[in-house]
Amino acid sequence: MRIIAVDDEKPALQGLMATIAQVVDEQTEVAGFREPAEAIAYASENPVDVAFLDIEMRGMNGLQAAEELIRINPDINIVFTTGYSEYTGEAFGLHASGYITKPVTVEKLSKELADLRRPVSRDDDAKKPQVQTFGNFEIFFDGKPLTFQYNKTRELVAYLVDRQGAFVSNGELIVILWDDDRPGAHNSYFKNIRSDLISTLESCNLSDMVVRQRGKLAIVKDKIDCDYYHFLDGDEKAAAAYQGEYMAQYSWGEMTNAAIYDQIMKNDMNRG
Repeated sequence: MRIIAVDDEKPALQGLMATIAQVVDEQTEVAGFREPAEAIAYASENPVDVAFLDIEMRGMNGLQAAEELIRINPDINIVFTTGYSEYTGEAFGLHASGYITKPVTVEKLSKELADLRRPVSRDDDAKKPQVQTFGNFEIFFDGKPLTFQYNKTRELVAYLVDRQGAFVSNGELIVILWDDDRPGAHNSYFKNIRSDLISTLESCNLSDMVVRQRGKLAIVKDKIDCDYYHFLDGDEKAAAAYQGEYMAQYSWGEMTNAAIYDQIMKNDMNRG
């Protein structure tokens, strides 16, 4: 679930954010804004499930902000927060999910989140790219294979998945992708692959799937739904899906494949 909170008064926003943090779980993304326009820009790029909006704000007020947010996402839940009661009719005229009079308490906020006008799906994995490592490597998003300009880009993603969130340097990636340790031999091509990766993820609103540091890349494990990761977590269905192959099209996957096989053999022996 993704929540935004908007209040132009800094202390009020900080208090609202702190209260939300006491109610939601660690998987919930929460972003706070003092400018409604910034919140609207954020919502246009990130699907928002719930918006807590102060009504009395300088410039664009909460009612106007709600109209824009609903235009972007008709399924968003709008919860107004205010110290006044005279806006109740206008708020519900916008089909708001709820209305909280200040101060916003844990009890009030919990009640609103438990009774949202539009229920929020808790199946977060359904929104994530589906990564298949058993057999041949593939990555799907919205039920379709994610398409890159270069085949090497797909292999780059596969290797980052294999490294389980650890940062990998550009130099190591070049050696892996070309099985070649010549310094600088593939730098230009690698820049194209890296750009292909970033632009493709951004076009699908998946830019948070990979984190970048200077000269390094890493996959963000909790941003993908991966059979290998489920196996590592002890998921029996994932173990049953393994048929002796792991990223079969990449020779560098053989070491991980051997480790998976050994682990399955140990599990079978322990059950026996």
